[in-house]
Amino acid sequence: MLRFLRENIVTFFCILLLFLVFLYLSPITRYLSRMIENDFEVSIPQPKEYMKTDEFHFVSQTDHFIPYSVGDIKNIFYTIVNSGWEDFTFYCPSEYTNCLNDMKAFSKNQDLLTHINNFVHPFHSFSNVKTVLAESGEVKIHVEYLYTPEQIVAISSAIDELIAKEISFDDSLYDQIKTFHDYIINHTKYDVTRNETNDSTYLSYIAYGPLFQGYATCNGYTDVMAIFLNRLGIPNYKIATTKSDLESEGHVWNAVYYEGKWVHLDLTWDDPVGKDGKDYLQHKYFLVDNEDLKEADSGEVEVLEHTYPSNIYLEFQE
Repeated sequence: MLRFLRENIVTFFCILLLFLVFLYLSPITRYLSRMIENDFEVSIPQPKEYMKTDEFHFVSQTDHFIPYSVGDIKNIFYTIVNSGWEDFTFYCPSEYTNCLNDMKAFSKNQDLLTHINNFVHPFHSFSNVKTVLAESGEVKIHVEYLYTPEQIVAISSAIDELIAKEISFDDSLYDQIKTFHDYIINHTKYDVTRNETNDSTYLSYIAYGPLFQGYATCNGYTDVMAIFLNRLGIPNYKIATTKSDLESEGHVWNAVYYEGKWVHLDLTWDDPVGKDGKDYLQHKYFLVDNEDLKEADSGEVEVLEHTYPSNIYLEFQE
């Protein structure tokens, strides 16, 4: 009787194994075939409204979603975020044997992800990215974005109203940018509480803060200026130093393509609080080149926050 049971158990498991092989044979065969032919089915959604078409040296929009290098991974990731996609799946080809390891290291490099985030429209800035890797070579990216749809509508409307009320298109481009620069500074205070404790009642870390609440950190100042510049069709991105670069909290400001060259614009440092406790408006960091930036950073108080990684923000290489 015992022998009969053992034989039947073996027979049952053999039948079960054959059933599983039959069940999964087709998907396995299709995957192996795709690996050999590099014929992966990648579903490419339509880009969202705020995708940028500016060309940069460090990252590029791509329509090629089979990576063969870390550079390809970087451009695929940039394209996902720049296009505003929430979920995207691509595949590592068989030739790129270290693809999954490179993708894993890439997804854990928070400084690099932060810098890539600076090249997209603020409305496509991500707050969190989740990467799921499979031994089969499948890479799934899920992106959580910083701005809600409601905030985007409100901010876009406020920017349009400001442009209509404050900006004269008969003025020079310099004066148009200066007018917006001055308006934001005159109606905004630096949110010291959020900077020091990361705990504030104001949404000062995004453009909503300076536009609706009158408070901003460097992120809020930079985002609202970037949105304005994008609205006017002026090429720009956010340029930043991170905690690793400075061994501090880091800093962010605007890079603007103006009169045929890239220049710096930093609303945060143009909105200082004096020793008397009063807010001041200045233009030391308004559309300045590298040399003028260094000069503005020197003086009674030496500013160290503009020591950005030149191997990323390549437009400023001398």
